[in-house]
Amino acid sequence: MAIYTLPDLPYDYGALEPAMSGEILELHHGKHHAAYVKGGNDTLDQLAEARDRGDHSALVGLEKTLAFNLSGHVLHSIFWRNLSPDGGDRPDGDLADAITEHFGSFEAFAGQLSAATKGVQGSGWGVLAWEPLSGRLIVEQVYDHHGNVGQGCTPLLVFDAWEHAYYLQYRNVRPDYVDRLWDLVNWADVTRRFDAARTAGDPLALR
Repeated sequence: MAIYTLPDLPYDYGALEPAMSGEILELHHGKHHAAYVKGGNDTLDQLAEARDRGDHSALVGLEKTLAFNLSGHVLHSIFWRNLSPDGGDRPDGDLADAITEHFGSFEAFAGQLSAATKGVQGSGWGVLAWEPLSGRLIVEQVYDHHGNVGQGCTPLLVFDAWEHAYYLQYRNVRPDYVDRLWDLVNWADVTRRFDAARTAGDPLALR
């Protein structure tokens, strides 16, 4: 039984050109994201088989594999919705106010998220997240799909820094790709995620 499914894109493969080519988007969504969905489902099956056998000798590797694939699925599902052919500019309202409060200015925030994404060592993501314990926005650097993040943080805006996201178009010049992502940001989607995260209360039940 499949637990995870590949979401449809909210736009055509060519809709994000010229910032993101249709060829890259089709491979990224239809091959790479699909592989994380399959990997997550396959790992759940392997965990179930291990439980049935009472043999947990491979548990550590399976847990890491599940985290890798599930986090890849989650981050990509957010990434597609974070982008829009009509995106760009900057947010307004409460999200804009929170960015100014927590980063000093939109320019300071954009500089930090860009630097986090461009500076990922190897593969990973730059992420704007809601940190519920302090009730504030933070920028995180995600390595691979699930390392170096604060527990309980909710990703709101994610920038994919894996080579498969840009190499066919931008070669090894990741900074150019990251700079173009700002032209695609769907701030309505980011705002929706921000509103949902900050009204969810304290999911960690620490306060």
